[in-house]
Amino acid sequence: MPAIDVDRANGPAPRRGRPGYDRAQVLEIAVALFNEQGYDATSVADLATRLGLTKSALYHHFDSKEQLLALALDEALSGLEGVLDEPDARTGTAAERLGAVLRGAVRVLVDRLPYVTLLLRVRGNSDIERAALARRRAFDHRVTALVEEAQSAGLVRRDIDGPVATRLIFGMVNSIVEWYRPGGPVDRERLAHDVVAVVLDGMRTR
Repeated sequence: MPAIDVDRANGPAPRRGRPGYDRAQVLEIAVALFNEQGYDATSVADLATRLGLTKSALYHHFDSKEQLLALALDEALSGLEGVLDEPDARTGTAAERLGAVLRGAVRVLVDRLPYVTLLLRVRGNSDIERAALARRRAFDHRVTALVEEAQSAGLVRRDIDGPVATRLIFGMVNSIVEWYRPGGPVDRERLAHDVVAVVLDGMRTR
């Protein structure tokens, strides 16, 4: 990781390179380019050109293209994993907690749309991608456990297979990256509400 400059008045501050990008900005632009061209098809030279930097200036911020990928995937996964620890996801009935997790997942998807888009496109072609897929599976397993807990409590239908239900739910949620546009006619909270209504009303016992 690059060193950190210290501003004695304000504490640590990220180093800036030419022409003044900070690490977060470089990562954001890199993710946009990965999504546009594909990660494997994007070279360090492509990134430097998009940023208007030399390759050596780019390495001022990050050690490698792989480090950019790892940080980008962690941005998406940390957001999703954090949803499971939110207060609303830890209290109430299993169905209520499931609803809270789904609302939270939609919010993360909207707030970190480019990063989640990149996550959904990885295929396990490297150790970094395989580690990300393992974390994604762990997240799905915890959601499946919530579905099955709600089934055991008689809150959602038992004629639906729990793992299948989770795949179908996140198939719908993940499809949002293909059509959702921030600033469009559907805002984040309405979208989260609609997803939970479709999922739980379709699965709820009568």
